[in-house]
Amino acid sequence: QVQLEVSGGGLVQAGGSLRLSCAASVRSGAIYAMGWFRQAPGKDREFVARISRTGSLVDYADSVKGRFTISRDNAKNTVFLQMNNLKPEDTAEYYCAADSRDFGTRSTRWWAYWGQGTQVTVSS
Repeated sequence: QVQLEVSGGGLVQAGGSLRLSCAASVRSGAIYAMGWFRQAPGKDREFVARISRTGSLVDYADSVKGRFTISRDNAKNTVFLQMNNLKPEDTAEYYCAADSRDFGTRSTRWWAYWGQGTQVTVSS
């Protein structure tokens, strides 16, 4: 079983930055592929970024490419999402996800474990 603890959301002005963290509690010590997703009111949950178990592979949604950076610290079982140059359209509840396979996919249905959401609000 995996438990995911998400932190770092908040309110920021357009052009600002936030850093989200997701700490994974894993009984077996296994390392998981990790992903970030977001859901705005009235919209489906959508892919934001993912990172492979070793961190050698990363993938971003086109809407955040060049502004967001996903990274991980496997010694601490933590994944990060650095969000720069935030825009009002980035406003959403952000979720962390994990799975035992190597890299995952962009589909929300693929991921086995989900953390609680953290709200990110970007004002114009």
